[in-house]
Formats: sequence, C-alpha cells, structure tokens
Amino acid sequence: MDKILLTIALFMVNLCSPARSVDQAQDSVRMQEFPDSLKEAIKAEIRQEIVDEVLDQIRMDHPEAPRVPESVTFAGKPVRFDTDDLYERMDRELIAFTYMHSNSTLMLKRSERIFAQVVPILKANEIPEDLKYLMAIESNLDPKALSSAGAAGLWQFMKASAIQYGLEISTDVDERYNIVKETEAACKYLKDIYRKYPDWMTVAACYNAGPGGVGRRLESQKQTTSMTLYLPEETSRYMFRILAAKVFFENPAEFGYQLTEEDYYPYRQPEKTLTVDYEIPSLVDFAIENGVTYRDLRKANLWLVGTRLSNPSKKTYKIIIPAR
Repeated sequence: MDKILLTIALFMVNLCSPARSVDQAQDSVRMQEFPDSLKEAIKAEIRQEIVDEVLDQIRMDHPEAPRVPESVTFAGKPVRFDTDDLYERMDRELIAFTYMHSNSTLMLKRSERIFAQVVPILKANEIPEDLKYLMAIESNLDPKALSSAGAAGLWQFMKASAIQYGLEISTDVDERYNIVKETEAACKYLKDIYRKYPDWMTVAACYNAGPGGVGRRLESQKQTTSMTLYLPEETSRYMFRILAAKVFFENPAEFGYQLTEEDYYPYRQPEKTLTVDYEIPSLVDFAIENGVTYRDLRKANLWLVGTRLSNPSKKTYKIIIPAR
C-alpha cells in the first residue's frame, strides 16, 4: 500500500509548479501505474518533506481497508479465512469495497430503503436475511438495474428465469422491476437451489453461475460445498464479495465511510395502493386523477414500462400511489 501511495504522491508533486500548493496537486492526481525509471526520475526531483506531507494527507483521506476477520457468519454458519487462499480472496474484496467510493457510498445510501422492503419478504419465506447481500453484488441495490446481458431488477433475473418463476414480462409490464414480486420469485429460486444443495454459500454460488454448472463441478471435484471448489474467477469472487458486503454494510465506518442517519435514503410508505383489474388507457391521466404526476407514478411503480396498462386478461395488479 505504501508503494502505491508513494507513486501517487510523487506524481502529484511532479505536477506542481512552484506556485502550486500541495492541496492543488492533490486535485490533479490520477491513479496510474508508472515505469520504475519514471518513478526514480521523479523521486530525484522532489523534496522529501513534500512527499511526507502528501502521504499524510492521502492516508487521512483514504483509510486502509479493514483487516480480514477470523471468520464471517453467513446464514448462521461461520466461514473462516484460515488459509492463505481464503484470506487473500477475502482481503481483495474488502479492499474493493473500501476504494470503490461512488458505488459503495450509493449502496449504503440505498440500503435502508431497499432492505426495508426486502427483508420482511425473505423472513416470511424462511430465507436467511444474509441473502439480501446478493442484491448488493447483483445490482448495487439499484432497483432500475439492467445488465448488458439483459438481466433486470434488484435480483437480476433474466427473462426466461423470470417467466419460469411467475413474473410477467410484456409490452406494458416487467415485474422484474416490482420489488415485492421479484423478491418473492427470488425466494422461490433460492429455495429450489437449497433443496438440492443445502448450504447457503453454495446457493449463492449457484445464483451466480447456475445450479447446473456448480453441480457438475461439485461432482467432478468430489466436494460438498462451493467454498472448496475450483471455480471460474467471477463465481469465485462472487462468494467473497457477498461476505465482504455483509462486513461492509454492518460496519461501514471500518471502511472509512462516515454516513449519518440523514444520509440514508428513507423508505416512505405509499399514500395508498390501488388494486386494478381493468385496462388503463393512459397512465398519465390515471396519475393525474390520483393526484400525482406521471413521473412520480412511474418511479413508484418501476414495473410499469409503458404509457398504458392494456391488461387484456383482466389480471389483478397493485399500483402504488406515492405520498406527496
């Protein structure tokens, strides 16, 4: 870590003209890798006291990642980091959460609003609460998330899986963006996996790589849990990212994030919820009739993806009317 900080400090001082302050130099920093020859050349041109001052300021602004704990309890089961491999994999993800400032900050801010809606559904379906951290890795707790592969919502359902687990996807509706319904679908999927592989960390790996892929590796490598498998990099990291997410959300200050209660986005109960089983030709008119704007109606009901609700099968929907 000190070598990285020194490289940054040296680069910043090199950018300084005699009239520029250390604070101005810090504003010019860019995280880059430099050849050793360039580092040495810069070192030869600067004064040590300026380097020390810059390093001190960087350390204050960017605290080091928390140390790897002896273990993390996930879904009631301790996961220990008692080998070099396990330790280093966890260390990598703790560092990532520490220095990915924009994503980490936004996830923290969103967490109160999202968890308030999701956790009761997990509990009602007897899913361990720790499984909520899958959403942090899947979607950064962004209910509007859409991946380049087409996975959508907090739980990142692909279209085929969404339909398989009872979510509607049509011209007017995409229930992958309905927090209640997508979470209920996720609970069904997680339960199906757990019945086959009764270990929640293995369930998490399956959520990322698919039950079939993980199952074949368990069989071919003669293991009973995903934690001891040789896995593709993405899935291998996925498990430890979830563990790091739990540590992060439970102890953000250890990662250098000092949010106050007011910094978190609150969950606000809707003014009312309307049950409709009919066509709505214009959601704009529907919104105005219920005292809200079309924008606010859409934000409260992300699953409404058009300007109307055609509803040819007379299906029953619940539409949130947000508090004004």
